[in-house]
Amino acid sequence: MTTRLKTPYLNRRTFLATAAATPLVAGLPSLAWAQSTRVNTFALGAFEITTLLAENRPVSNPHAIFGINVPDEEFAKVAHENGLNPKEADFYFTPTLVNTGSELILFDTGTSAEAITGALAAAGHQPSDIDRVVITHMHGDHIGGIGDNGAFTFGDAALTTGAIEMEHWDFSGDEAFEGKIRPLEDRFDLIEDGGAVTSGITAMLAPGHTPGHMAYHIESEGQRLVLGADFANHPVYSLAHPDWEMLFDADKAQAAQTRRAMLDMLATDQVPLVGYHMPFPAHGMVEKRGDGFAFVAVS
Repeated sequence: MTTRLKTPYLNRRTFLATAAATPLVAGLPSLAWAQSTRVNTFALGAFEITTLLAENRPVSNPHAIFGINVPDEEFAKVAHENGLNPKEADFYFTPTLVNTGSELILFDTGTSAEAITGALAAAGHQPSDIDRVVITHMHGDHIGGIGDNGAFTFGDAALTTGAIEMEHWDFSGDEAFEGKIRPLEDRFDLIEDGGAVTSGITAMLAPGHTPGHMAYHIESEGQRLVLGADFANHPVYSLAHPDWEMLFDADKAQAAQTRRAMLDMLATDQVPLVGYHMPFPAHGMVEKRGDGFAFVAVS
């Protein structure tokens, strides 16, 4: 399906004439970027990537979510060693917009229609500007902004999600799926591991968090990054300790295996990561640190 881009592709030559494209973190490609409170835009080859902070909020008792297989004392020790409050954690919810020059593609829709439309407005877009919405997996904080009971937020945009993911939730009886996705189910294009959303954007099956959870590899003009979605959900608890169990991982052993494999690939190949729950602006590099990894955010 070929879709006309409704929002013109931005001319970076003018922008780059006044702002040098400088590597922000060792290993990152040279990216031109501009940040506001809710919007972070940077160049990736001929593509433009925009991370959108749809919502952030504090959550109490993070040990009930992360490291649920380790004692309280160990969790508190790791938190304190990393300057974190073991009694509270900041949660970020960051959909990503990819402008390929011919399509404007939104990955995930945040927690509510109000949240995602507000973030899009901060980036200068209307929901009707979106040509395609890609859902990485069907948890409520990723499908919350898609609409309610068939009232689709994004006009005539096409829809894509993983085939395994759709099959799983189709028979789950999940309330969020029934209200958000079921009325739109026939509109979805289903994608398999290795399938292309469009030229330069490839699905990567990263199961465990949900059965068909997808990450996406994005490449343009030799520059690349991975939209990781939820294979890792915290910059310390998920990366420094990838074997720690996370409450919302459906298959905790598989999720840990996926986490290690993905983090090792990103660190070894020096591929930047955009993580849905990483601290905004949600992208940076992964480095190996001892038996685990570290997230080195752009600064």
